[in-house]
Formats: sequence, structure tokens, C-alpha cells
Amino acid sequence: MLKKLVGDRAFYRKLFAIMTPVLIQNVITNFVSLLDNIMVGQVGTEPMSGVAIVNQLLFVFNLCIFGGLAGAGIFTAQFYGKSDDEGIRNTFRIKLYIAAGSVVLFLALFLSFGEQLIALFLHEGQENLNLEATLDYGREYLAVMLVQTVPFAMMQVYASTMRETGETLLPMKAGIIAVFVNLVFNYILIFGKLGAPAMGVVGAAIATVLARFVECFIVMYWTHRHRDRCPYITGAYRSLKVPTVLVKQVIILGTPLLLNEILWSAGMTVLNQCYSLRGLEVVSAVNISTTVSNLFFCAFFSMGTTVSIIVGQLLGAGELEKAVDEDTKLIAFSVALCFAVGLVMAMLAPLIPQIYNTTDTVKRLASALLLVSAAMMPVNAFTNSAYFTLRSGGKTVITFVFDCVFVWALSIPVAFILSRYTAMHILPMYIVVQALDIIKCAIGYDLLKKRKWVKNLVAD
Repeated sequence: MLKKLVGDRAFYRKLFAIMTPVLIQNVITNFVSLLDNIMVGQVGTEPMSGVAIVNQLLFVFNLCIFGGLAGAGIFTAQFYGKSDDEGIRNTFRIKLYIAAGSVVLFLALFLSFGEQLIALFLHEGQENLNLEATLDYGREYLAVMLVQTVPFAMMQVYASTMRETGETLLPMKAGIIAVFVNLVFNYILIFGKLGAPAMGVVGAAIATVLARFVECFIVMYWTHRHRDRCPYITGAYRSLKVPTVLVKQVIILGTPLLLNEILWSAGMTVLNQCYSLRGLEVVSAVNISTTVSNLFFCAFFSMGTTVSIIVGQLLGAGELEKAVDEDTKLIAFSVALCFAVGLVMAMLAPLIPQIYNTTDTVKRLASALLLVSAAMMPVNAFTNSAYFTLRSGGKTVITFVFDCVFVWALSIPVAFILSRYTAMHILPMYIVVQALDIIKCAIGYDLLKKRKWVKNLVAD
């Protein structure tokens, strides 16, 4: 059993070579998001809540981009395993179409219904916080943040293709530079330093927009300047035609992934809206908990990317049994890593919320929610790795059921009933909803064991 779960040195060298840059980028990005969150939190609870609500809505857009590009990304990784540059070039073009469509769709949605969507999260609680002021802060923040949708989408098209073709360092470096740009301008524009006016939440939004443009420019510029390492970019814009057969294949495999990411992220938003019925202080506490948790969740987020790259390339190269073997070891490592990270997170849970300039009620609740998230980390690690394993083999309909249908068929109905038809306190409600993922863990194990995901999609 130990031999089945633990790899040799060569395996871990490959694992860390892919995972480390992704992990570093995610950690730095989420750490700066935490600092960003703390800076906005210094302005007050209402500004922090307004920004948190808008970021929850933009989270759906971000996941739509990730999900839309993921279908083409499955083929990119396998084409790379097959050394087919023309195939990669075509999947890159498909990604451009998907990104453009997503930006147009969400801009229309947010411009038409942004204020109504923010208002869904505003409910009176124990602290009698100002709901109207929170709505105003959210509206101002959203108006500026819509600008960053275009550079964000283009950056993801380039960065995802680079990662799927083995180039993980450059997206990491671009991300590091971008987050420091974000951090510096946050400090200047939120608080009015170096002669700039104190702009509060609008300053935070402007800083994010600047960072997105910097990151997008770096990734695009490097790709076009290093055609020897990114040969697929040569002639990528000479024609935007894509083989019909490939388009159909991407649509068949990619549509469930796109719908999954949209509906899953929308499901997370609905869950947070259910929690918000317990009051605006719950919105603030969940925001703190989520922002802090995401820093620790980088462990299994980066492992998910690693699983999809390693397993996808092995499947594309026709090494099916090796793909199964290394996938088992990757999942075992992810669970062990997240168990350790979860312990660290639990120890820090009572301390981190104290940094925020908010009420004691919000701080206590945020600490408790963090403890719940820490306890669930090994479970999340397994389900996340299972999802990316199934996806790498093209089983996108199964991943749709595994990820999205589970949330909408089980998690959301439970949260909806508990929030609206009981007087249950937010903490036990949150525990019950999170614990449902144990069922998802068992389903994931069964799906992996059946090995239907072991498939070479680009053999012909």
C-alpha cells in the first residue's frame, strides 16, 4: 500500500517542478488579497461588506472564464503530450472566442442588474449596520471593477495555455509582479498616500484594474517574444479558423465544464446569500473566513492544476497505466499536504480575524468558521483532486454531476431550508452544509475506482 501511495524521487521532482510555481503564485495572490481585504476592512465594516458582495458576484465571472477555457485546455495538455503544435494553436484560438463571449455576456449582466444582485445580500442583523451605505460602496466598487474583465480574460487565455504546455514559471512571475502592483496602489489609493486622494473602495478597485493590465501585458509580451518556447503562438492570429471536428469535440467536452463552473460558482453565491439572511455581520464574517481560507486552500488548488497537467500529458502520450499510478500518488500527496496545512490553519484561526477593524461578534464568528474550514481541508483535497482527474480524461459530464449537481441538489436545498425555515444559528448551519462534502468524497472515490477517465483523447 505504501508503494502504491508514495512515489520515488523522480516523481516528486516532477510534481514540485509543476506545483511549486503555481503554489507560489496562488499564495502570493491570495496573501495580497488578504492584505487588500484587511486594508478595506480598516475603512469600516460596511465598505468591507460591499466589496465582499461584489467580489462574490465577480467570482462567478472568474469561474466562467476558468470553466470555459478548461474544455479546450484538456485538448491543449494532450496535444502537448503528443507534440502537436498545430493542435495547440487551434485550442488557443478556441479559447479566444470563449473569453470574448464570456466578457460580453457578463458585462451586459452586471451593467443591467448589478445593483439588484448586490441588494440580495443585504439583510438586517444584530449589529444594526447601514445597509444603504453598503449598497453604495458595492455599486461604486463594481463600476470600476468591470474594466478588469477584459485583461483578466486575455491573461487567462495565455497563462492557461502556457501552463498546459509546461511553462509554469512565467505566469507565476507575472502574477507576483501584479499582486505587488495591486498592493502598492491599494495603500496609496485607499488611504490617500503620496499626495493621492483617499478613495476608499474605489481606490481598491482602481488598484486591481491596474494590476490586471500589468499581468496581462507581461504574459502576452513574453509569449510573443519567446516563440521558440511557445511555437503555437506563431501564426495564431494569422487566421482565426478552427477545424470543425475539434470545435465539436471541445463543445462536447467543454460545455459541461463551462456549465459546471458557472453553476458551481453561482451555487457558492447562493449559499452565501442563504448565510446572509442571518445579518450583515455574517456577510462580513464569511468574507473574512473565505479570504483567509483561500490562502490555505492554495495547497489543494495548486495540486488540482498539477493533477490535470501531469495526468493529461500522460494520457495524451498513451501511457495510461502510468497515468493511473501517478494519479494515485498525486491524490495521496494532496491529502497529506492539506492535513498538515489544515492544522496550521486551525492554530491561526483565533488570531487572524483580530487584525480586522470590525466588531467582536464578526471576529468571533470568523474564527469559528475558519476552524470548520480547517477541519474540512483533507476532504476538500481529495474531492478537488478527484475532480481534476476525471476532467483530464475528458469525463466532463461526470464532473458536472460530481461537482455542480451535488451543490444544487444537496448543499443548496439544505442551506435554503435551514436559513429560511429554522432559527438555527449560522455556525451549526455552516457546519452541516460543509459536512455534506464527505458524501461527495465517497462518490469521488467510487468514480476514480471505475477508471472510466483513463482515456487518450488525441490518439487520432
